[in-house]
Order: sequence, then C-alpha cells, then structure tokens
Amino acid sequence: MLRSKKKDKENGKSEKKDKEKDKKSMKDDGAGSSKASTIPTIRTEDVGGDMIPADAPPPTNIGRTNTYGGGPVIPRRERRQSSSMFNISQNRELQRLPAIKDADPSERETLFIQKLRQCCVVFDFANDALSDLKFKEVKRAALNELVDHVSGAPKGSLSDAVYPEAIGMFSTNLFRPLSPPTNPIGAEFDPDEDEPTLEAAWPHLQLVYEFFLRFLECPDFQSQVAKRYIDQNFILRLLMIMDSEDPRERDFLKTTLHRIYGKFLGHRAYIRKQINNIFYSFIYETERHNGIAELLEILGSIINGFALPLKEEHKTFLLRVLLPLHKVKSLSVYHPQLAYCVVQFIEKDSSLTEPVISGMLRFWPKQHSPKEVMFLNELEEVLDVIEPNEFQKIMTPLFSQIARCVSSPHFQVAERALYYWNNEYVMSLVADNARVIIPIMFPVLFKNSKSHWNKTIHGLIYNALKMFMEMNQKLFDECSQAYQKDRVQEKTLNEEKERIWNNIEKQAMGNPQYVEVKALFARFNPDEIISSRQQNGVDENMKTSTVLSKDEILKNAVGVSSMKNDMDFGPNHKQSDFPPDEQTTRALGEYKRHDPFLKKVTSTDEQ
Repeated sequence: MLRSKKKDKENGKSEKKDKEKDKKSMKDDGAGSSKASTIPTIRTEDVGGDMIPADAPPPTNIGRTNTYGGGPVIPRRERRQSSSMFNISQNRELQRLPAIKDADPSERETLFIQKLRQCCVVFDFANDALSDLKFKEVKRAALNELVDHVSGAPKGSLSDAVYPEAIGMFSTNLFRPLSPPTNPIGAEFDPDEDEPTLEAAWPHLQLVYEFFLRFLECPDFQSQVAKRYIDQNFILRLLMIMDSEDPRERDFLKTTLHRIYGKFLGHRAYIRKQINNIFYSFIYETERHNGIAELLEILGSIINGFALPLKEEHKTFLLRVLLPLHKVKSLSVYHPQLAYCVVQFIEKDSSLTEPVISGMLRFWPKQHSPKEVMFLNELEEVLDVIEPNEFQKIMTPLFSQIARCVSSPHFQVAERALYYWNNEYVMSLVADNARVIIPIMFPVLFKNSKSHWNKTIHGLIYNALKMFMEMNQKLFDECSQAYQKDRVQEKTLNEEKERIWNNIEKQAMGNPQYVEVKALFARFNPDEIISSRQQNGVDENMKTSTVLSKDEILKNAVGVSSMKNDMDFGPNHKQSDFPPDEQTTRALGEYKRHDPFLKKVTSTDEQ
C-alpha cells in the first residue's frame, strides 16, 4: 500500500515535469522554426502522463541531472564534434525518386527497396558539415518517407525481400567504431558536469532509428523471417554502440533492444549474457561505460516479467552483477534504475531480502556522503516491500548501520537516516521488534541529541526518541537507565586510566635520563598533552547530561512531515560550476523520446 502511494506520487511528479517540458519545447520550436528549417521533424509516439505504465522502470535522464551554482566558473576545453567515425560513401550523388504514395500499388515495393538502398549512402557531417547539402536533403526526405510508409503500411505489404534491405540499411548507417571518450575517465569523471559529445550525423541517424523502430513495431512484421538477418552478431554490434556518448542515440538503442528482446525469443538468453559481460567489464575493469543506465532500464522491464519461481540464473545475476554495481564511483548516473531492479527481485522472491541487504551493507560507502544518501534511499525502498519474517533476519546489522548514519557528521546522511522514522511501515516493523532495535538505537540518539552540530538533526532525533517512548515506555526507561549506568562505568574507567597514566608519568620523571629524553621532544609541551587528555576523558563525561526527561523530548521533538513535504535527498552543492554548452542543451531539449517508458516484457519458457 505504501509502495503504491509512493509510485503514484512519483508518477504525478514525472507527469508534471513532462507537461512543463512539452510546453517549453513548443515555445522553443515556435521561436526558432525559421532558423532550424533543415532539422528533420520526427513524428514520434505521444505518451501522456495518464498513460504511464504502473510497472515501468524509471527512465534515464537525457541531459545533466543537476545544475550547480555558487562556485567559480571553469573554462571549457575544446570538444570533438562527433562521437564516432563513419565509413563515408565514395559515391554520394543521389537523385530524388518519386514518392511511394503516388506510385502504382504494384510498383511501391520496388520503389520502397530503391529508397532503402539510396539511404545506405553515408555522408560526412563531422569534418565538412556543409558538403553535399543537396544530396543530404534527398536522403533526409527519403528517410522521412520511409518512416511514413512503414507507419501506415497495410497488412501484407512487407514481403520477405524487404527484410534484408531494411536491416542492411540500418546496419550500414548505425554500426561504426566509436571514438575514444572525450570526457575524463575514472575519478575525474563527473556525470553532473561533463557535457556529452553529440553525434554530428544525428539529423540522419535519428530518422534511421525511427524507421527501424517503426519497422519492428509494424503489425505485419514477421520475426521468423527477420531472425535470419537479426542474428547474434547484429545484437552484439548493437550493444557495442550502446557506449555512444550521445544520450539521444542511447535512448533509441535502448528502445530498439527492448523491442528485439520482446520479439525474438531465441535471442533473449544471448542478450542477457552479453549485457552481463558489459556489466562485468564495467565493474571489475574499466568503471567506464556510457550506457549502463539504459541497459539497467531494459533489464528493469525484463525482471518485471520474470516468471515465478525465479531461476537460479536470475538470482545469480542479482547477487553477482546488480549488487557489485553499487561499489562503482559513478553510481549516481544509474542508481534509480539499479534500485528499481533490486526492488523488483525482492518483490518477486522475499527470500532474496537477506542476501540483498547483506550485500548492500558490505558495499556501504565509508567516506562518500552523497553515495551514502543514495544507499539510504534504496534501503528504504527495500524496507517498503520487506516481509516481517525476513526483516527479523537482518534487523541487527541493518540498524547498526542506520545508527552509524545517524551519528554521521554530514547532516544530509544523518537527516536521511532519521527520516526513516516518518515511514509508517518501517516503524510498524520496529514496534514489533522493539526489544532488539531500541537498545541499538537509543545510545546513538541520546548522544547526538546533545552533541550533533546541526540543530535540525536535534529536532529529528528528539522526534525519534519520542516515537520510541510512545512505542514502549517501559523499554525506553530501561534503555535510559542502562545508558546512565554505562556512562558512570565509562567515567570510572577513564578515571582509572588517568590514574595509571599519572603513575607512569611520575615514574618517568624519576628516571635519570628523563631530562635527555625530554630535550628530544622539546617542541611538545607535556603539560598540554596531559591537559588535553584529561579534558577529552573525564571532563567530557561531566559536560554531557545522562538524564533525558519526558518533557524535554516532547518539547524538542519536531514532526518530520511538517519540516519537509518532498524528500529530495542528494548532493546539492559543488565547489565549481561548468557553464552549460548552449548548443548541447538546446539539442537535448529538442529531442523527444520515441517511447518514454519501457513496458514489461512478458516471460516465456524460453527465458
């Protein structure tokens, strides 16, 4: 129930964003129509907010996810114009052929094939964008006509002779070697600041992708005929260009691969195997691939359709591929899609909860606070679908980690962990297992209620203490008394340590060589060291009160919902800011997805 509400809320947000984006793009199109007459117009599917599939994986971002400000502006370096190297055709002179719709019905197929062959001519957009403008326009018009013809093709119009020509045209235009990455590799790569390198040949490539998708979606499409040409080599080459730096191309590739997976049952196992190989290379070798988010989005729709019970192959994929993906530095690029896949597995098989949470705890970041916030976000999604009996198996290590997060000096990490107390289902699980969880959390909450530097955290901690007190007053009092007793014992132990140190220091001063040794450490003042040790030891316990009254808790507790209605956690500040590239921003803003949301792929026995 809670999860469905959360999905509805997220769908509402995405619907609102899509509408705002549509309005903005319409406004931009109207303003710049006179200048952009050579840009092809693509008639794509319109999917409104009310048509969003309830089980669709979160879509991959096309542009930069965040815009930061406040820091010094860093000048941009020289950028390459194209993300790949095409095999340019020698003979590029094209003649405009008659329109297919005006031709005699008996001649339409022949003319259709002629236009497909004509579109196999590849032009140079990167080195000389102004060359062959007349012939480029002929090809663009032919591609637009092919898209229209396939979209409205009557049943029986796709004969066997069309398949090799259509698939060959797609292969000739799309399959090419990709250039080395423009953006830095490794720790220097920042997905939020490094602009993608856009494909210079996109005016033609977009139409080729659009044609091929319409071809695959045609009601008359026969997969038995097409599988002679869409073989394993074709799929492997398709996956290779998934590393393209242009996010628009990756979006089309994602949809294309999704359609192929759904229509060609015999290729499903091979596609999953090759995607696994890409992930293994990404995790353990390169830590660099541009299409990880898109591949995970495809897998999200595939996992959604897995038949029950899950096969061992799929469980192995979860434990050996999806979980290790959490440790890569660039997790923020693909985390929404990764979290969706993990939660889908747990919803289908609750017995996977323990290994999943144990794996997340094993890969938990130690020094990267924004990444820690992402882990906390994903962990709450897992807890939303966890079964009570599975929760009991992992609650001790789980809340030990949450306790460490509450103690974090980074206020966003502590804040995100404390927002768990606003989750009704999580709190119901805590109430059922209060005897185990409250003793783990109470010392941390009490200590940080006095010592944490951020006042907002104080209010959230008192809110958590208030909920524990209302949950089980007797246990709360027992924990409070135990905490006071532990602090007294700690104070006694520190006093004993101090007494021993004083004895050691007195004995050292009585040593004949004390003066010589002291001269070696002349720059250190032993009196300051002793004073500092005493202040950090015994005196620290005297400063912090070990008594927490009910009135104090009720007075300082702050309702989480009243403080923040929309929990949007993540890094919100950068030390520097790259100015956005206007041409790149405009090109990505004008792009419209063919299929904004991937639908569930129905499982079959061939999986």
